[in-house]
This record gives sequence, C-alpha cells and structure tokens, in this order.
Amino acid sequence: MRIGFLTDLSGPYKDITGETGAICARQAIADFNAAERGLNVEVLLADHQQRPDVGVGIVREWFDRGNVDVVMDVGSSAIALAVSGLVAERNKVHLNTGAASSDLTGRACNANTIHWPYDTWSNANSTARSLLRSGGNRWFFLTADYAFGKAMQADTTRIIEAEGGQVVGTALHPFPGSTDFSSYLVNARARRANVVAFANAGTDMLNCVKQAAEFGLMRNGIRPAALVAFIQDVKSLGLETAQGLTISESFYWDLNDRTRTFTQRLKPRLTNGNMPNMDHASAYSATLHYLKVASEMGAARAKADGREVVAAMKRLPTEDDCFGAGTIRPDGRKIHPMYLFEAKKPAESSGPWDLLKLVGTTPAENAFRPLTEGGCALINI
Repeated sequence: MRIGFLTDLSGPYKDITGETGAICARQAIADFNAAERGLNVEVLLADHQQRPDVGVGIVREWFDRGNVDVVMDVGSSAIALAVSGLVAERNKVHLNTGAASSDLTGRACNANTIHWPYDTWSNANSTARSLLRSGGNRWFFLTADYAFGKAMQADTTRIIEAEGGQVVGTALHPFPGSTDFSSYLVNARARRANVVAFANAGTDMLNCVKQAAEFGLMRNGIRPAALVAFIQDVKSLGLETAQGLTISESFYWDLNDRTRTFTQRLKPRLTNGNMPNMDHASAYSATLHYLKVASEMGAARAKADGREVVAAMKRLPTEDDCFGAGTIRPDGRKIHPMYLFEAKKPAESSGPWDLLKLVGTTPAENAFRPLTEGGCALINI
C-alpha cells in the first residue's frame, strides 16, 4: 500500500507542513505494526512547490504509474481542492491534513476526502468565542486583500456579531508586497480596539506581530490574535515579541500526558530539529485510522475502492494519542476539540519549545461548522 505525501519541502511552509508530517505518518505505520498485520506500507514524499499545476501533475503521475492509494497533507487550499477532485475521479483516498479551506467539507466535498486538523471556520470560531468570553469585545481586523483573508474576516465577524461583540474597524493590506503595517496598527489603537485580529498568514502575520509589539499594543491592553498560526511561528518570533499572541490549534505537544508521550516517541525521528504541530499530528492520526480500516478490509479490497475505505473510516470512531477520541462526519469533517493558546512570557518558558499556555477550549461538538450549514451534497445522500 502506498501513501503519497504531497507537501511543501522548499517553500514558506516547509516547517509547518513538510517533512515532519511524513515522519509522523511513518511513525503511525510503525506504531500500528503494519508489517506484522500483513500490510506493506510505503510513504512517498513530493514537493508541490506551492503550484497547483505541479501538485496535480504529481498526483496524476502517482495514480498512473506509482500505484498510490492515498494522497495526504497537500498544505495549500488551491492545490487541495484540485487534488480532491482528481482523487474522487480515480476513486482513491484523500486525507487532507494541511490545507485550511472549509470548502473541502462544504460546497467542494466528495465521498473520497476527509479533512483532519482544522479549517478556516474552526479557527475563526475558536479564536473569536474564546476571546469574547474573556472580554475581547471590540475587534479590529488587519486583513490580507485576497480571498483567504476576506473569508477569515467574514467568518470571524459573523461569530463576533452573533455573540454581541463589535467590529470597530478593518484595514485591507495589499497581498503580496506589504511590509509596513504601522498605520493600520495606529488606527486600531485610535478605534479603542481590545483585540487586533490578523486575517493573514506567513510573513505578513509575523511582520504584523513584530510591529504590534514595537508599537506597544499589548502594553495598552490590546490583544493580538493570529487567525492562522502555528507553534513554528511563535518560535520564529521569539517569546519576547510573541508574548500574549493568541493562536488556535487542535494539538499541542505539551497539552496532556498522551501528547507528551507521542512527542517523546517521535523525537528520535525528528532529525530536522522541528516539533509537531496540528498538521503534523494529523498526519499521524489520519494514517493510523486509515491503517485500522485497511487492516480490517484487507489490502486488496482497500486498494480497489477508495470510497468504500472513506465510508468505513467515517463509521469507525477515531482514537489516538494526538487527539484522543473523535469521529468523522458524513461530510468528511474530522471532529475533535479546538484549543486557544497564548504565547508565554519569556520567564514562563522552561525550554526552546515550551511556548504556549492553554487559555480556552471549544468542545468537539461546537468546534466545527454545523453539518447543515456547509452545503455539502453528501449529507443528503
């Protein structure tokens, strides 16, 4: 059985997704004792270079000549949506553990795809509700002026307003090419915001946080909220700059005894100096769940019918050290809690990856978009 791990190996997300995710998938194969159960499982690794044409070309080659059964990670919404359609056409399995678009379980859902760690709706929901509960009721958005940023802002705004909060201002910044966010941050302070939400990602988000620290927003009682961020971003910023920043994740290596045990088991394989985030942990969780189903079905039957495999994965409850107990809905959405973390102050940290403290939890039943609101045709089947 062959798992094609399509990811970013050379670009801006190589630490957030990349090789570490493939390492986690291989750890799941080892933990499952796949060989002893009669399954010969191989993980192939490829770089999509953040280009949909390259990503789709790799997957097509895998299906035509590589005997690949499962496509995992992807890590780019544009590529993931294209790959998901191709997987459905070829009746393979797509375990998306890296892309963010909630359309994968909404208008673009199909019976061959499962979406694992988080999506744009879950992050908006986790961040907004948790901060609203702790008094963050006046929001200012600093938003990348393209589809992703606007979607994040729209999803978050709906939750803020439904819960009685207020959006006191919005600033759209050009994408790509923005480096100076100072005027936007000054505007947020002038509007008396108590939360500044960064509806952007990557370098833009990092620059926003750095400049917010330079302008003393946190000292003035304004909480910075990154709507899409990872522990690697906090590590890159350093706690002196990142302290107080809130991020939503569905996994943290130091969350509980099980996540710590998993991380210790994984560490000998992490020769790249990285640590697992929710995307990486999802590669472990998804691979383990897939292997449980494939083992029960038998390799030949599992390879023959991707839709049957995904249907069986939806019926079987999930259970692993990264996420604990969970389920997969008919629309392909993997369900588990979402957590809001805050970057620690430097004095609170005991080591290089001791970066986050838990400040809020959204239970699994409330963590993701309601099944009836996504527009997925599968729920009517």
